[in-house]
Amino acid sequence: MKVSEIMANLERKYGHEKEYLQAVREVLESIEEVYNQHPEFEKAKIVERIVEPDRIFTFRVSWVDDKGEVQTNLGYRVQFNSAIGPYKGGLRFHKAVTPSMLKFLGFEQTFKNALTTLPMGGGKGGSDFDPVGKSDAEIMRFCQAFMLELWNCIGPDQDVPAGDVGVGGREIGFLYGMYTKLARRYNVGVLTGKGATWGGSILRPEATGYGALYFTQHVLHKAGKDIKGCTVALSGFGNVAWGAALKATELGAKVIAISGPDGVCEIPGGITKEMIDYMLVMRASNRNKVEDMATQFPGAAKFTAGKKAWSVKCDIALPCAFQNELNGDDAKELLANGTWCCCEVSNMGCTPEAIKTFQDAGILFAPGKAVNAGGVATSGLEMTQNAIHLGWSGAEVDEKLHYIMESIHSACVKYGTQPDGHVDYVKGANIAGFMKVAQAMLEQGTI
Repeated sequence: MKVSEIMANLERKYGHEKEYLQAVREVLESIEEVYNQHPEFEKAKIVERIVEPDRIFTFRVSWVDDKGEVQTNLGYRVQFNSAIGPYKGGLRFHKAVTPSMLKFLGFEQTFKNALTTLPMGGGKGGSDFDPVGKSDAEIMRFCQAFMLELWNCIGPDQDVPAGDVGVGGREIGFLYGMYTKLARRYNVGVLTGKGATWGGSILRPEATGYGALYFTQHVLHKAGKDIKGCTVALSGFGNVAWGAALKATELGAKVIAISGPDGVCEIPGGITKEMIDYMLVMRASNRNKVEDMATQFPGAAKFTAGKKAWSVKCDIALPCAFQNELNGDDAKELLANGTWCCCEVSNMGCTPEAIKTFQDAGILFAPGKAVNAGGVATSGLEMTQNAIHLGWSGAEVDEKLHYIMESIHSACVKYGTQPDGHVDYVKGANIAGFMKVAQAMLEQGTI
């Protein structure tokens, strides 16, 4: 395999799909050496097949707003790869959603799910619907219209969506309610992230953030460090950032910054339990303004418009919001301020320039497909509980989550340890995930 030839072919076909091409290039460059040691992969054209999704559904979603006016959005479901299990991946509702974004997320999800040790393939979906400023009634009507088009393409043993940016417990509830009405199937694991009283798993809302901190803890311990007493800056204030702030604080770290599209809130004394609880209120308000934190807690939180979390001096940076949210200039600013660890909690949260800046500086860095896999892993645990019609305690789920994150870290170390002894977590995660999916594809023949 020559990465340049594969990428040239993809660029000819999908030149406008920048996020997708970025994700594919990162993985292929990481696995090129190992891949070329397996002529059986080359003969079966594994790479040429693995970079293309199995199928993409695109559909119109028409719904009625509170003024009685008809609105139209586009909906998508990318079923990327099912070699190791049913398609699994979230739904994203955001005005910036495009097929390129969802293809990149589905591609990443394929390898992330392979890392979890659970039998799940990769998928992703969503819509360019913008939930900001919408009422609960409008969000309900949109979710119902979206599911009206999607329901025939998903199922507990076929494709199991979950939440993502713009899709939390409220949206999953509306989507699930419509699915059961259309399919006349009840108490099934067709969606994950469900409410605790109707098939959801304890700890699922916290799982992405919790798992990310467990993984970060393993990275630090491997390097002879501890998270206790460290200062942490994180981006976003949604479900993922909330879980990360909660677990980081519980582990003894001091979260000193959160951010949003409007700016950054610096919290010099460290985020408190009341502030962490208020993050859920901010998310549910649909205002998408981190300034609300400073308004609610004057004196404890200071808002600066137009700035990112990466402008705040910290030990550990945790991107928790969106892809490419931390760029090369941000990375340089963090390094200048003494940051010595960055773990992506969002999917592809750092640009290639930022990753190179971190790696050239020799600081600890780990990619989203490993760091944030605790969310989809716990979704997989929710699917298992649904399948056996049993619910596990929080302690049982947390124990399994700990085991999965430790297993992912061990796989990254196995494939990412370099001759000088340091661990390249990007390379390790990409090779570990790829090898599992590629071997499954090889053994199942050309399909």
